Amino acid sequence: MADSKAAYTHVGPGLPPLHGARAGALILGSFPSPKSREQGFFYGHPQNRFWPLLAALTGEPVPDWADIEAKKALILDHGLAVWDTIGACDIRGASDASIRNVQPNDVAALIRQLGVQAVFCNGAASGRVYARYAQPATGLPATVLPSTSPANAAWSLERLRRAWGDALGPFLQSNG
Repeated sequence: MADSKAAYTHVGPGLPPLHGARAGALILGSFPSPKSREQGFFYGHPQNRFWPLLAALTGEPVPDWADIEAKKALILDHGLAVWDTIGACDIRGASDASIRNVQPNDVAALIRQLGVQAVFCNGAASGRVYARYAQPATGLPATVLPSTSPANAAWSLERLRRAWGDALGPFLQSNG
């Protein structure tokens, strides 16, 4: 009936960036998952650990899965920006490993606009795309952090919290 591998689909554009007037740090994913595109917001898969992780790092309550305003506040109140390295691509399902025919987002322009001091990539695929397309224009290397995706089961939430906290912690602003 169905093939063992899903067909490639051309998908895009992705989501617009989320940011305030300035951001000390930019967190980049690769491309929104089908669940994120369906929800119309970043890290929309209920099992993705991004939002519980960010709540733990900021001391804020974990936003409800459907509460996009609370998720936005978690980013904006702490001086962060979130986007994806890829604006459109061919992809099988939600598999970053299958991504091809990348059309990158203009991450370098966003970095300049916001005065970003540090870039963090949520997973290796994002890191590769950033290094290829944006870093040459910005000269700003990215810190590639372990993916918060449920597919990265080798990393517990606590282990992610330590890795992300060490890297991102110095750039988190208090919302006071």
